[in-house]
Amino acid sequence: MSTTLESFAASCKKALTDHPGKPGWEAVCGLVQKALADKEFVSTYILSSTEKRKIAYEDPDLGFCICIHSYGSAAKGAPHDHGPTWAIYGQAEGETEMTDWEMIVPPSNGKPGKVRKTKSYVMKPGDAHLYEPGDIHAPLREHPTRLLRIEGENTDKIDRTPMEPA
Repeated sequence: MSTTLESFAASCKKALTDHPGKPGWEAVCGLVQKALADKEFVSTYILSSTEKRKIAYEDPDLGFCICIHSYGSAAKGAPHDHGPTWAIYGQAEGETEMTDWEMIVPPSNGKPGKVRKTKSYVMKPGDAHLYEPGDIHAPLREHPTRLLRIEGENTDKIDRTPMEPA
C-alpha cells in the first residue's frame, strides 16, 4: 500500500512528538526519504504545477508544514535561512545544486548580514537534507524540479535573517 499524505503527516507528527528537537527532525528526514522512494506517493502528491510553493498540510497542533515545490524552469535562490525554525528539503525530480553559507557579518543598523560560501553539493531524486534553525543555504536549479519540503513552522508567517553574499 502506498503512502498517503495523511499517513505521511501522521508519521511526521509522531516522530516530532516522540522525539523533540533534532532527533525528531532527523526522523522526519528519514520519512521524507522513504516517501520519495514511493513512486505512487511522488506521482500523486508531488505534482508539477504552476505554483512554486503549495502547502499541502499544516499541522494544527505542532505547526509543521508539508510543502510541495514545483519549478518549471531554471531558478536561483538567494542565500537564506528559515528564521527560528528548521526545514527539510527532499528532491523528488530533477537536481538542485545547494550551496551552504556562513554568516561572517551579522545584520545591523538596517543593513543585511554578509555571508560567504562554505560548500556546495547536488541533491538528486530521493535525497533529503535537514537544515537546522540558522543554517544558511541557497538552491540553484538548471532544469525543472519538484521538491517535498517540511518546515518546522509556516515560513510565510516568520521573519528571516536579512543577508547577502559578501
